[in-house]
Amino acid sequence: MTPNPTTRAPVRAPEIDRPGLTWLNVPAPLSLSGLRGRLVILDFWTFCCINCIHILPTLKRIERAFPDEVVVIGVHSPKFAAERELDNLRHAIARYGIEHPVAHDPDFDLWQNYAVRAWPTLVFVSPDGYVIGQHSGEPDPERLLEVVEQTLKEYRRGGKMQPRALELTPEIPAVARFSFPGKIKPLPQGEDADPIWMLADSGHHQIVLLDDVGRDIARFGSGKPGFHDGPSDEARFRDPQGLAADDQAIYVADTGNHAIRRIDRMTGQVATLAGTGRRGYGLESAVPLADAELASPWDLALFGDTLYFANAGTHQLGYIDFARAEVVRLAGSGGENITDGPAGEATLAQPSGLVLSPDGGALYFADSETSSIRAIRSEEDGPRVETLVGAGLFEFGHVNGSFATARLQHCLGLDWWPEAGSAGGLIVADSYNNALRVLDFADRSVRDLDDGFDCHDPVCYPLAEPAGVTAAGEDRLLVSDTNNHRILEYRPGRRRYHTWAA
Repeated sequence: MTPNPTTRAPVRAPEIDRPGLTWLNVPAPLSLSGLRGRLVILDFWTFCCINCIHILPTLKRIERAFPDEVVVIGVHSPKFAAERELDNLRHAIARYGIEHPVAHDPDFDLWQNYAVRAWPTLVFVSPDGYVIGQHSGEPDPERLLEVVEQTLKEYRRGGKMQPRALELTPEIPAVARFSFPGKIKPLPQGEDADPIWMLADSGHHQIVLLDDVGRDIARFGSGKPGFHDGPSDEARFRDPQGLAADDQAIYVADTGNHAIRRIDRMTGQVATLAGTGRRGYGLESAVPLADAELASPWDLALFGDTLYFANAGTHQLGYIDFARAEVVRLAGSGGENITDGPAGEATLAQPSGLVLSPDGGALYFADSETSSIRAIRSEEDGPRVETLVGAGLFEFGHVNGSFATARLQHCLGLDWWPEAGSAGGLIVADSYNNALRVLDFADRSVRDLDDGFDCHDPVCYPLAEPAGVTAAGEDRLLVSDTNNHRILEYRPGRRRYHTWAA
C-alpha cells in the first residue's frame, strides 16, 4: 500500500512520544504534534535484517531530496536478544551511516500500536497526523521516491505543509585504523613466503593486506564509498564483507554494491566480475557474468574454477563458473526459512559466511537469520542442504551441547579448524553472542572456545559482534572483533589472546 493523500485515513496515527523508548540521533524525543506540517515516514526495522538494510539508501535519498518536508524515523523493533542492547544499536547506526532519528522500541510498543507484522515496514503519516499508507517489505526505490514527491505536491496544494529543518545529533563513528572489519582470510602465497592476510575493512570501504604481525602492506580502494573500477587508489567499494583469492586475483564480496569485484594481484587494478551496483532479485538459471544481478553478497569461497558466494539478500547460495563465465544458483529457493533437502528446494535465511571442507566435498555456511550452521554436499541425485546446528528463524541462544540441542545467535563467520577434535570441525564467529564456538565433528557437539582465556592487552575488553574468523596455523586464530574495530589473535593451546592489529 502506498500513500494516498486524497482519501484521508479515518484513524489518527498513534503518538510516537511514549515511555520506554530511547531516542538516538536527536537531542530530545519527537512527537507527531511537534512534527505537524511534515510528512512522516516510520521505518520499522531491526539491524540484523538484510531487507531493512537494503532500503536505507532509498530513505537517505528521500531525506536529501526533501530535507524540510519529510521526516524519516527509524523505529527499531529488535528480533534478537543482542539487538535489545542500546550500545549494539548505536554501533549499527554508525556502521550503516543512519542520520535520521531512531526510536529504540525493545518492547514493541509502537510496533503493536501500528499493527506492524514484518521487517521492514514503512508507515506514512500525513502532515495533519493520520496514517495514509503502509508498505511491508522492500519497496521499489524509484517508485517510492515518485510517490513521496506526488504526495507532497498534493499536501502543498492543500496548504498543509509547514516545512522546517529538524535538529539532528547523529552518532559519530569511531576514528580508528579499521572500521567495522568483516572477514579476514589468508592470501595464497608461495611455499616459503611469509603469510599475508586479507581483511575487509568494511567501514572504510577498503580491502587491506596485512603482514604476519598485523602491519599494513597495501590498501585497495580510495576509502570513499562508491561503485567505481580502476587503479587501487581510485577504485571504490561500498561496505565490502567477504574475500577469497588465488594466485592471480583477490575476489571481493562488495556487499553494499551488490557486486563481486576482482583485484588483480599484479597491478592492483579493480574490475567488476558480476553485479550492477543495484539490488538484484532471486538467482534462477545460469546467466552470463555481464547480465548477473546480485543482492548483498556477503562471503566467498574459491575451489578451482568455481567461486562460491553467499547471496544474503535473496537467501541463496550461488557460484561463478569461470570456465563458462556464468553465474549459477547453487542452493535456496529464495524463501526465507530453514528447510533442508534438494538444494534448489531448500530454504535459507541470509547466509553470511562460507568455508569449504579441505577436500572441497562440502560447503559449510553460516545462515545468520536462523542462527544456524548448515552444509551443502553433492549426492548422486544432486546437491543437498543439511542443517548441523540450528532450528528456526526465532530459535536462538547461547547453549552448548549436541548439534541437535545447541543454539547460536546470528552467527556470521566460520572456518575449517583441524583442532576442533579428532575428526576436525568448524570454528564459528557467533556474532550476537560475542563468542567463538567450536563444532566438533567427532562427537557432533558445540562448545565455547574462549571461556577462561587470559587477555594480554594493557586494557582488556570483550568481543563485540565478531564477523570473521580464520584458522591461522597450528594453535592460532585471527578474529575480526567488529564493533571494537580491531583484529584479535587467539592461542587456544596457551589459553590466551591479545590485540593483533588495531
